[in-house]
Amino acid sequence: MALPLVAIVGRPNVGKSSFFNKVVGARLAIVEDVPGVTRDRIYAEAEWNGKAFALIDTGGIDERSDDVMFAQMREQAQIAIDMADLIVFMVDGKEGVTSTDRDVADLLRSATKPVLLIANKIDNPRKLPDDYYDLYELGFGEPIPVSAANMTGLGDALDGIVTGLLDSRVKPENDDGGDNADSDSLKLAIIGKPNVGKSSFVNAIVGEYRVIVSDVPGTTRDSIDTPFEYDGERFTLIDTAGIRRRSKVEEGIERYSVVRAIGAIERSDVCLLMIDATEGVTEQDKKIAGLAHESGKGVVIAVNKWDLVEKDTNTMARYEKKVYAEMPFLSWAPQVYISVKDGQRLKKVLDTVSAVAANCALRVPTSPLNALIQDAVAMKQPPSDKGKRLKIYYVTQVGIQPPLFSFKVNRRDLMHFSYARYLENRIRAQWGFTGTPVRFVFREKGEEE
Repeated sequence: MALPLVAIVGRPNVGKSSFFNKVVGARLAIVEDVPGVTRDRIYAEAEWNGKAFALIDTGGIDERSDDVMFAQMREQAQIAIDMADLIVFMVDGKEGVTSTDRDVADLLRSATKPVLLIANKIDNPRKLPDDYYDLYELGFGEPIPVSAANMTGLGDALDGIVTGLLDSRVKPENDDGGDNADSDSLKLAIIGKPNVGKSSFVNAIVGEYRVIVSDVPGTTRDSIDTPFEYDGERFTLIDTAGIRRRSKVEEGIERYSVVRAIGAIERSDVCLLMIDATEGVTEQDKKIAGLAHESGKGVVIAVNKWDLVEKDTNTMARYEKKVYAEMPFLSWAPQVYISVKDGQRLKKVLDTVSAVAANCALRVPTSPLNALIQDAVAMKQPPSDKGKRLKIYYVTQVGIQPPLFSFKVNRRDLMHFSYARYLENRIRAQWGFTGTPVRFVFREKGEEE
C-alpha cells in the first residue's frame, strides 16, 4: 500500500526546503536507508509517532511576471492538491499575509484535501509579530508557529500533520488523476529519463494513439493511466513524465513533473525502468532506479532501442552484465531487450512484469524457511564480536509487496550487512523472488513485532 503523501506548498522564500530538511534530518525516522542509493532531496519516507508518510518538498511559485506567475501557480498548486493526502501550506510568519499567499489560499480552499497552515520564521512563539494574526484571514484555522532554522515548534507541526492524516477521509492509495485506474489491475509505472521511449511503449502495447509522443524531451508532463488487458490479466499502464537531472529542473512545471512521477512510483505495483541502449546506464538512470528500489517496488529493466546497437553472439550477455555492474542494488531485477520502434519483445515485457508482480506477493511457509536458515547458518557461521556470536532463533515472513522477513536474534548489532546479504541470497536461491526487493528486519527477544 502506498504511503499517504504530504506536500509542502507555498510561495518562494518562506522556508519550505529548510523545514523539510530539518524535519527529515532531526525529527523523523527515515523508513528505509539503502547503502549506495541517494534519494532526491525533494522526497523522503518518514515516520512520526508510529505514523508513516511520504513528505514532498515542492518548489516556490514563480513571481517573475504576473502572467507566468498565475499560470504556474495554478499548475503547481493543482498538482500538489491532486496527489497529496494532506497539504502543508507554509507562510512567512514575520511578513504576515501577502497577495501571493492569498492566491495560493484561494486554490487550496476549493480542494477537498485537508490543509495545515504553518507559519515559519517565528523564533519566539510567545512574542508573535503584529502581522501574524492576519494569517487567520487565509481561512485554514490557527497557524502553527515554527522556526525551521532554530528547530522550534517542529513537534507541534508533526503532530498536526499526523492528526490531519488520521482525520482525512482520503485513502492513501488515492490516485493522482487516474480516473481510469482499476483497483484490481496490475499497476505498472513506466519510468526513466526523458526521451527513452516510455510513451511510445504505451502506444505500441495498447495498439492505439493514447499518449502524446514527441522527439522533444519532456512532452509528457503528468502521469497518464491507460487501462489494458493482456492474456486475461488487467493492467493499468502509468506513463510518467521523464525525470530529469535536478540541475535541469528549473521551471516549476518540470519540478512538479518529478514529484508526479514519484507519486506514480508510490502507487504502482511494478516499475518498468526504461534505459536507452545507445547511451548505456547513466547517473540519472541510477537515481531513478533508486527511487523505485527504495519504495520497495518490483522492477523490470527494459533496454530500449536495441535495434540501434551493433551485435555479435555475446552482445546481450555483456550488456546485461554491465547493467548489473552499474546498478548492483538491482541485481535481482530481470532485463528485457526491446525495440519499441520494431515491436521487438514487447509482449515479453508484460509476461515478465506479470511474473514479477506474483513474486512481490509470494509468501514462504515458515517451516521450510527456518529449515533453510538453519542450513545456511550451519554452512557459514554468523559474525561475532568480542567473543559474542550472533544467534538466529526464528524467522518468519511478515509482509509482502515487498516480501518482508522478521528475524528474532540475540543481538541486532551483530548482524553484519554482508551476512544479511548471504541470507538473502540463500532465500532467493530457494524461492526466486526475481524482480522484487527483499527486506529484513532484525528484532531482539522481548521486542514487539
